[in-house]
Amino acid sequence: MSIRQTGAWQALTQHSEQMRDVHLRELFERGARFDAFSRSGAGLTLDFSKQRIEQETLDQLLALAREAKVGDAIERLLTGKRVNRTEDRPALHTALRRPKGEEFRVEEQDVDADVHEVFDRMETIVGKLNAGQWRGASGTAIRSVVNLGVGGSDLGPLMVATALEDEFIDPHAREVHFASTIDGTQLAELLPKLDAAETLFIYSSKSFGTIDTSANADTALAWLGEHLDADMDEIKRHHFIGVSTKPDKMTEWGIDPDNQLLFWDWVGGRYSFWSAIGLPIAIRLGMDNFRRLLAGGHAMDRHFAETPLEENLPVLFALLGIWNTNFLDIETLAVLPYDGRLKHLPGYLQQLEMESNGKSSSNDGQRVDVDTCPILWGEIGPNGQHAFYQLLHQGTRTVACDFIAPIRRFEYVDSAAVRDSLARQHRLALANCFAQSRVLMLGDAAIDSSETPPPHKRYAGNQPSSTILFDSLTPETLGALVALYEHKVFVQGTIWDIDSFDQWGVELGKKIANETAGILESGQGSEQLDDSSRHLIDAVLRSGS
Repeated sequence: MSIRQTGAWQALTQHSEQMRDVHLRELFERGARFDAFSRSGAGLTLDFSKQRIEQETLDQLLALAREAKVGDAIERLLTGKRVNRTEDRPALHTALRRPKGEEFRVEEQDVDADVHEVFDRMETIVGKLNAGQWRGASGTAIRSVVNLGVGGSDLGPLMVATALEDEFIDPHAREVHFASTIDGTQLAELLPKLDAAETLFIYSSKSFGTIDTSANADTALAWLGEHLDADMDEIKRHHFIGVSTKPDKMTEWGIDPDNQLLFWDWVGGRYSFWSAIGLPIAIRLGMDNFRRLLAGGHAMDRHFAETPLEENLPVLFALLGIWNTNFLDIETLAVLPYDGRLKHLPGYLQQLEMESNGKSSSNDGQRVDVDTCPILWGEIGPNGQHAFYQLLHQGTRTVACDFIAPIRRFEYVDSAAVRDSLARQHRLALANCFAQSRVLMLGDAAIDSSETPPPHKRYAGNQPSSTILFDSLTPETLGALVALYEHKVFVQGTIWDIDSFDQWGVELGKKIANETAGILESGQGSEQLDDSSRHLIDAVLRSGS
């Protein structure tokens, strides 16, 4: 039965008709809201008082969660049931975050032992690198590491390392760089700045067959071969680490088994920085801080597992998204961090949300009859204020927003004068964060004025938002924040009855791209294609490129 046919969904549909014309300003005029519409857990506070809801809305959304058996779904996810239905396997990224020594077996696999064996090997590699003991083919110590990956093998490590490296960097860390684009731009800019004798590449690919990453690896190998007096086998042995689920493919490519780190098919790519894919994080921050990141994710896992639905942050966060998407017809979600260290978070969450829940097929193979994932986008909040906030405040579209901010920053800066000045800047960022959500909510009423402004200066308000606040950005709070969004996605997928853990939508494009690459290489076969594709390919072939 479709979720739309349930009593809970139909009650929400009727309730939404009553709420559509209710302005957030009116809801706040009725009385205090923060205590009723905020929750805390795992070091995070979620303020959803600026969402267009009242207590009845929340009660009915919770009834919908119970109708969809969200509690049972949480138990299935966290105990290793096969929640990835189209691929018939568990989604065990949460197992990566469990403390060592907590026995956890899934389908005869000792997951705890396997996970921590890999983490112990990671720690050995990180220690060797950051102690200057990893030598290249010429005997020179490795000083620079380049992560070659795309999607989950790039976005997660890049986001986390960037967010935490200013305060939590390992004092002996190697330089870490990232290259993901298939067009070679990043390597073309990066390689001239590096010394081949001192550079190590991490070849990160779940399948070890992703064309984007293999193309970058081939270019890296060609560059090393040009600059080092060693044969290719030696170069691969000393200058490449492989991270994949496919040890046989890594060995076939030439990566020494001692330089291979494994993870498992039950780790989805967009959930994989918690695994050995997080090696660049561990190199940059140190293994202790990587484990703190895992601990923060695990704290949110425990909150998700143990907290009643009405107090459960991921569940409530998910239900607010369901309300906005399915009952208020809000099609987009803007993620707006007020902390420059989180500049890569919106891009990371784009993959997490839209690859997970950008689906139109239900778990029973029928076309879904409700809208699923909203379009997610965003930017560092202060930068966005000078770019797209004009649309948020005075445009014609309703946009839901997530504001994200730490309370404290810069306490680690040694100079008192600089520390105080930077702290004032952070207070300015917080002032802007709170002011923007206030104006988006109230509109013109945010300022007490007896004068009616002209139309071009009017602010309608009534744009819903949530604010996620935490004491400071640490490995623990970042881990909890990411896990909050992960579990939100899963709860929404449960209610929409879709598989949040597969990604078949990207496969056809890969297949056709490989076929097209063959045509561009051989110069043959374009006549079989559609008129547009044929002419585009012929233009490239005529150019001699």
